[in-house]
Amino acid sequence: MLAQQVLEFGQFTLKSGRRSPYFFNLGAIDSGDGIRRLGSAYAERLRRLGYVFDVIAGPAYKGIPIAVSTSIDMAATGHPVGVAYNRKERKEHGEGGVLVGMPLAQRKVVIVDDVLTAGTAVLELARLVREAGGHLVAVLVALDRQEYIEGGTQTALETISGELSVPVESIAGLNDVVRCIKNDPKYHEILTELANYQHAHCRVIE
Repeated sequence: MLAQQVLEFGQFTLKSGRRSPYFFNLGAIDSGDGIRRLGSAYAERLRRLGYVFDVIAGPAYKGIPIAVSTSIDMAATGHPVGVAYNRKERKEHGEGGVLVGMPLAQRKVVIVDDVLTAGTAVLELARLVREAGGHLVAVLVALDRQEYIEGGTQTALETISGELSVPVESIAGLNDVVRCIKNDPKYHEILTELANYQHAHCRVIE
């Protein structure tokens, strides 16, 4: 993650408006091999979770390559599934509509995205999936920031899970980020900032 600059340290303003000492951006993965490995990580997590589904859906725009690469890995390992995604703008010509890819009616769908902060993109795609007659099974993101919703007692993942009435899973959490860098002296100052941030805004999972 660090080599690909997926994980950056500094001062960042999140979609929620909160200031964070780190930023997680899967959009920084810009090579075919990197995207292939990304899809493999999502596919492996889905296999371990054991959900039964027909379609992987990704919200525009960052969720689209995640959905495509995950479905490719699943097909290569004998579990072919469909792919779908939404446009940010409705198309009135050609095939039209907002959803692209495999029709979702009567199909079980898993939504994949990079990280949940406010969850706006996932909530919008979930609405479209259900309006199209699909059955939402779960949501999978790469990173659980483990942050509480502003002024609340639930994390963003817990809140979105409650709103959608489906499990929201992750490949890794902020605790995993801390474990990854804690023995590297060059991250000593950053670890202090992360610890302060966790204490103020996050649920710490031992």
